[in-house]
Amino acid sequence: QVQLTESGGGLVQPGGSLRLSCAASGDINTSNSTINGMGWYRQAPGQEREFVATTGGSTRVAEHLKGRFTITRDNAKNTVDLQMNSLRPEDTAVYFCVAYHYRAGITRVLWGQGTQVTVSS
Repeated sequence: QVQLTESGGGLVQPGGSLRLSCAASGDINTSNSTINGMGWYRQAPGQEREFVATTGGSTRVAEHLKGRFTITRDNAKNTVDLQMNSLRPEDTAVYFCVAYHYRAGITRVLWGQGTQVTVSS
């Protein structure tokens, strides 16, 4: 079983920065169980969950977040970080870590529990 643990959310003023981290643990890094990609989504109150960034075979950041958000991954440690700069009130949301877990020929999408990010003065 694989678990995702997120950290780094909180309250920040507009223009500030936050760094979110997510670590995958459990039955991974074996010959038939790997994390092929990791990323982040977010969900604001009353809105659908939206893509933020992902990294695996390639790195992709949502177009409207480019230049402010950066995603990095440590493959050896199965961790993924999201550096968020120049934060705006509209970035307020619950941020979810996502991992694509490959095992026995099947890729499963795993979600973290989410971490709250609030941008407010």
